[in-house]
Amino acid sequence: MTVRIQFEQGSLRITGSSEQLAPVAGHVKWDDRTDCFRAEARRYGPILLTLHRLKIPFQDEARQFQPRAFRLEQTLQPRPHQAEALAAWLAAGRQGVVVLPTGSGKTLVARLAIARTQRDTLILVPTLDLMQQWHEQLLASFKVPVGLLGGGDSQLESITVSTYDSAYLRMEQIGNRFGLLICDECHHLPATTTRLAAIMSMAPFRLGLTATPERTDGQEEDLYDLLGPLCYRTEITDLEGEYLAPYRLVQVAVVLDPDERIAYDAAYAQYREFARSSGISLSKPNGWSQFVQVCYRSQEGRAAYRAYRMQKRLARASRAKLREVWGLLRRHKGERVLLFTDDNATAYAIGETFFLPVITHHTRVSERKRLLDGFRSGDLPFLVNSHVLNEGVDVPDVAVGIIVSGSGSVRAHVQRLGRILRPGVGKQAVLYELVSEGTAEIFTSEKRRQHAAYQRGG
Repeated sequence: MTVRIQFEQGSLRITGSSEQLAPVAGHVKWDDRTDCFRAEARRYGPILLTLHRLKIPFQDEARQFQPRAFRLEQTLQPRPHQAEALAAWLAAGRQGVVVLPTGSGKTLVARLAIARTQRDTLILVPTLDLMQQWHEQLLASFKVPVGLLGGGDSQLESITVSTYDSAYLRMEQIGNRFGLLICDECHHLPATTTRLAAIMSMAPFRLGLTATPERTDGQEEDLYDLLGPLCYRTEITDLEGEYLAPYRLVQVAVVLDPDERIAYDAAYAQYREFARSSGISLSKPNGWSQFVQVCYRSQEGRAAYRAYRMQKRLARASRAKLREVWGLLRRHKGERVLLFTDDNATAYAIGETFFLPVITHHTRVSERKRLLDGFRSGDLPFLVNSHVLNEGVDVPDVAVGIIVSGSGSVRAHVQRLGRILRPGVGKQAVLYELVSEGTAEIFTSEKRRQHAAYQRGG
């Protein structure tokens, strides 16, 4: 009897005897509903390799991807760290995660991987902006049609770029179409729905790219299970001065004005006391969700939540902070400066106070492009953003960054530093971090600075 393998709605349908499939028992399970064995599509490679090695006859009706003669039309000269990353990935069996700092050329590694693997390729990215950037680079590198999935596009080609969201919605139909799966900013992959894109893909070859694989939920181990082991890693400090610009870190302590200090302390005490009296520990993993649920059950709770928002606003965008922002903008007059905030309200407050352009997730793509083009040309020397430019977007060369407010995320903090590290002749990058003294921002700042790139003085 010949084992028969088919792709069906995002999984593998396998027909064969228990004896024949015993060597792959760890990958297959009996499905009473369809009266056959089934396996996750991602197990396609190990299953076929095992059957082939043991000379168990099988009929592969699942695979629709083909060898391709992808030829690079551009001369891509990898830097040493890029060449090392590619070699490590190839040595790992063309499976695994490569960790390279923002601005160090992850997409070049991916294009070299496509050229070396020569299989139909699907690239997954988190945003439409990144999808367009990849599309342009791939067209220039390979001179073949490049498909798009997402943002209203639904075109499949031998090389296709998709958002994570569009991919997992379509993977039941296209999971057998690609032999190489590349996940950019792959730290997104372990999310509950996003991971389905990797689980329902048959691609035996997999490459994950990120600057910071660590996740606050600890699920980076799932990342390695979905894509392969961590096969190469280099940090900002390894490349600084040669392939990334040298940089300074300057933490600026901000002292609240007396009236805002009083208001902050009162609001902080009010919401913390409500949490304590409600038996909630905000330091526990589920403490915040419990606090929000309890807040909306009573008038006192709603007042406590307003107090929480008040003290947060005062720490993020006090008058003293805005004065510090103004001082830094004056100091760096004539230079391009990126300002980062943790929330839209602070971004808009800065924009309205100093008449500066602002980019948030609400900014239309066309408007975002116009603002970035103006920033690139120097017509708009200062640009404020809330999260949007942390990751992926091709930011023009800039040497000065100001973190007005931020979360405790190490990843976001490292990504913001990476935005200003594109190398340039004589360039010295500087990243300012404004922290309100005597507020919860002190703890937040300490938490997000737990990375090698920040373990240094100003």
